Amino acid sequence: MPATLDYPTLLSREEAAAYLGLRPQTLACWAITGRYSLPFIKCGRLCKYRRTDLDKFLERRTVGGGE
Repeated sequence: MPATLDYPTLLSREEAAAYLGLRPQTLACWAITGRYSLPFIKCGRLCKYRRTDLDKFLERRTVGGGE
């Protein structure tokens, strides 16, 4: 029986944008301009985003809330 690999969840640009509460065009603009450090994976013409990278991005952008 082959070993099960634990791949991170990959989201399309549309799914990642919905997860972040943004428009897909915003993520496309960020990818082109490098405005924010949000890693993505190029798969041919497609861009895929790891959910873990999106969570790290949100964590870095969080202001306040410290206890």
